[in-house]
Amino acid sequence: MPPPETVFEVPAGHPAFEGHFPGRPILPGVALVAEAMAALEEATGTGAREWILESAKFARPVGPGTRLAIVRSGESPRRVRFEIRSAEGLVASASFARRAAGAP
Repeated sequence: MPPPETVFEVPAGHPAFEGHFPGRPILPGVALVAEAMAALEEATGTGAREWILESAKFARPVGPGTRLAIVRSGESPRRVRFEIRSAEGLVASASFARRAAGAP
């Protein structure tokens, strides 16, 4: 399994900044969850449809050019927790559970 940390920088031209918010761009929480999901897919070799977002908390806004680390923790075959951190501290956390077989 790949290392439990994924590091990336949010580009200033990220399309999610458009309209969020004029004069003070902030990355929407859904974009952070999407990054965590991509890290989960890469780490487990599974697709997004195999997981359910159980919870997500957003602690600090993310602006253009922010360097983030997505850190996996509390892994089990059925559940994975992520923390997303910047140099200033915790940005967001999320918990994903593996979808039950046959669940929609």
